[in-house]
This record gives sequence, structure tokens and C-alpha cells, in this order.
Amino acid sequence: MTPRLAPLKQKLSGNYKRLLIALAAIVCLYAFYIAGISKNPPGFYLDESSIAYNAYLMARERGVSEAGVAWPLYVRSYTGVFSVYANPTYIYLLAVVYLFSPPSIFAARLLSATLGFAAALLLGVLAWHISKRRTIGIIVALIALLTPWLFEVSRLVFEVALYPLTLALFLLALWRAEQHKRWSWTDCALVALSLGLLTYTYTIGRLFAPLLALGLLVFARNRERLMDVLKTWLLFGLTLVPLLVFNRWHPGVLTERFYLISYIKPETTWSAIIPEFISHYFANLSPSSLLLVGDTNPRHHVAGMGSFLAPVLILSLLGIYLVLKYRWRESWWRFILYGLIISPVSASLTLDQFHTLRMIPYPVFLIVLTIPALQRLFEGRTMPAPSKKKAKKKALQADEPSEPLLSFFARRKALAVLLALTLLQALYFQYQFHMDGPQRGAAFDAGYRELYREALAQPERPIYLLDGMWGPAYIHAFWYATLDGRGTNDFIHLEYGQRPPPGALVISSEEKCANCQIILRRDQYLLYRAL
Repeated sequence: MTPRLAPLKQKLSGNYKRLLIALAAIVCLYAFYIAGISKNPPGFYLDESSIAYNAYLMARERGVSEAGVAWPLYVRSYTGVFSVYANPTYIYLLAVVYLFSPPSIFAARLLSATLGFAAALLLGVLAWHISKRRTIGIIVALIALLTPWLFEVSRLVFEVALYPLTLALFLLALWRAEQHKRWSWTDCALVALSLGLLTYTYTIGRLFAPLLALGLLVFARNRERLMDVLKTWLLFGLTLVPLLVFNRWHPGVLTERFYLISYIKPETTWSAIIPEFISHYFANLSPSSLLLVGDTNPRHHVAGMGSFLAPVLILSLLGIYLVLKYRWRESWWRFILYGLIISPVSASLTLDQFHTLRMIPYPVFLIVLTIPALQRLFEGRTMPAPSKKKAKKKALQADEPSEPLLSFFARRKALAVLLALTLLQALYFQYQFHMDGPQRGAAFDAGYRELYREALAQPERPIYLLDGMWGPAYIHAFWYATLDGRGTNDFIHLEYGQRPPPGALVISSEEKCANCQIILRRDQYLLYRAL
């Protein structure tokens, strides 16, 4: 080998070693992230069974859902009075998984955990691009992986499990576009398609994505950029055409559930809505809920601490301060603050307080806002120093302090303390999650499977499925029968209000039964013999 090629070989060898180390670290982190998903959460909640069952049917029946519709835009779940329309993106993604694997709860939970892990990595990539520091990218990715809010959502087989990843994709597409003087059609298309993905992935997206699209006006600094935003709106509008057509063909079905869970009704006046919204909005921003309590629904959050890590919130608040004081002229950071402000809007239209699923964009924007704080603690600036070629642009940073607010060692010490506290609180949460999480059997319908097995052990056939106060639990029997490979021929699902014949064996979600002999009760479900 010639002397000239020796440095090149050493460089390639060094890059290869770094790549192997990075891949090994990612694999180890992934193994940590998915640990325990087969047992925690316990059981499988009713909505999870519905999503998984429809995904499996669509994988095996050429796109046909439980309702008998081929390749539906919105997937009709349940029957009769319990019918709702699930968002399509996650279900189709899970259907792809079931094309290559047998139906299982583990595969579904693994998909959600993998989506959460990918979202954290993408947020790290975004931080790397913004800060131009690999170390900051790694820290932000680790913060996202350790954040209880995002971690717990990634355990659920719900559409929302995909939302942090779609939001990270949108922010990456927007950052890429913002680096160009003019947005090309490719830039506009990537931003518009990611907005479309946000719209169809989770119910809040029908409001949240248009609000994000409206916020793109902060990038319209001149006439040319205004045209770029208008092009993006045009392409985003095209992604909404299927939604508008579906709503025209099925009027009211997409808003029916909203009216059930909201204080807003068709007859409600604006004078009643506005003060109620303001009250809910500020209640959702409660520091107590964020740091101490979290979501009170045990399905969404393990009690004992809040949904967000306190040291990370300190970094986020420092980031907000730095953006307001030094980076307010930058369209990107104005948009991030705007995204943070609108994140609780969808959740504030419903009756629940601090509903972590409907507020899922909130922790993502808080994590993004740690980037300016990390830059300041690393460098004494809120953005990378300009290169010699960009010396002329240095005047644009005249609003930066001439001297760091803290000395170099003080800044590094403060950063080290915050990161150490973050790790300690995250470890405490992980301990609590793995100790207390498996005790949430009632919240995840863990008792239903025992009733199902006991019913199959009885000689009577068919087994009647009766829905009552606790919802359309028939879907559990269909899903578990699918897992067992036995099909649903052993079951008859009764219409709501219909009674089983005398002597029939019944699995019921009624609060109590009349004229019956109870065989087994688990949580809110009953197995009985009709008299």
C-alpha cells in the first residue's frame, strides 16, 4: 500500500469502528427499551383487541375489516351502538406485521415499542442537525427514550403510539426545508405529506395538523417564502381530499365520539365554549400534573410520579427563555414555541384533564426546546459559532451575549448535575413502572382471558357474548379465539339489548346479571349460565 493511501485506510477503519460501536449501543438501548413488554402492561385492553383483530383480518382477508369493508380509509370497530371509526395508519402498519408473523399480543406491543424507539432516535437526529453537535443529538435521544410520557405511550397498542414518530418526521421535513432559501416542490411535498400523516394517524390530528399548517406562516418572511407556504398548503389540502370524501359519504361518524367526550355539543354557544376551553387549557398545563401526578388513568400512566422528568423540564424552560431572549428572530424557533402552545388545544376540548394521549405532541415540543439550553450549556451560545466563510453573517448574532452567562466550568457542572438528576429520576420511574405496571390487570382487561378459558372448558356450545355497561367486550373473545387458531364459530355475539336463551353460557360485560347462575367474575366481566 502506498503511503498516500495509509491515512485513508486508517480513516475508513476508524469510521467503521465508530459505526460498529454506534450500532452496538443502539441495539443495547433497544433491548432495554422493549424489556418486559410481554408482561407489562398485563392483559390486553378492549380497544387494543379491536385494533389487533382488525389488523389481522385485513392482513389475512385482503384488506377486509371486521365490518366487511375492503381497504377502508377509517376502520369501523365494534358493532351497533358501540361503533367507532379507528384511524387507519397504525392499523395498516400492524397489518403489515401480521403478514409476516402469526397473530400475537407480543408482536403488536413490539410494534408500538419500536415506533417509540424510532421516534426518540429521530428527535436525536433532529437535535444533531440543529446544534451541529453529535453529543447533543445523543443526549436528546436519550432524554426522549427516558421520558415517562413517551415511554408509557409506546407500550400501548393504540394509534397514538405512532404519533411521536410522525411528529418527529414532520419536524425533520420542516427543518430540512428551512435550510433552503426557497422551498423546492420536494421540500413542500415532504412537509405536506408529514402533515397528512399527522392528520390520519390519530384523532387529534384532524385539528392539530391544520393548526401546524397555519403556523407555517411564521416562515413567510418575504413574498417568495409566502409562495412556498402556499404551495405546501395546496399539497396538504390534497391529502385531505380522502377525509372530506369519507365525511361526505358518512356524515357525522367522525365527530360522533367527540361529542360524547367533549363539553361541546351541537347546541353549545361560543359564550359557553370559550371560558370552558380556557379553564381546561390551563388545567392541562398544570405543573402538578406534569411533574407529580401525571394522567390519573392507570392504563396511560403508572401512579407515583409525573409524566415528565423535572430536570428535563428545567432544560426546556431554559430553552424557552433563550429562544424568547436571543433567538426570537429565527422562524424555526418561533414555530417550535407555537407548536408547544397549540399542543394542548385538542385535549382542552374534551372533559378529561391532562389526558396524556390527546396531549402527546406536548412532550415532543418540550424535548425539542431542550436543544437551545444544551447548546448554551455546552458552548455558551444558543447556536453553533459561525465558520470563517460565514463571518459576514456574524452580525446577525449581535443579540447573543458577548460573554457566557456562566463560566465554562460552571456551565459544564450545571449540565452534568441536570443530566445526572435526569438519569436518577428516570431510573426511579423505570423501577416503579416494572414493579407496579404489571399490577394494572383490571385497567387492561386481564381477567377476561380467564373467563374466556373457563367458558371453553364448559360443555355448552355456542357461547354467547353479551355487551353491557363495560362496553363491546365480545371483541376480546374474537381476538383470543384468533390467537388460539380456533376461529369464532364457537361464539354468538348478541345484539345490544338482546337476551340469551335459558341455559345458555354467557360471557358478559354487564354490571350485573338477572336470572343467571354466576360461574366466574373477574374485574368487570362475568361468566354465567342464563336461567
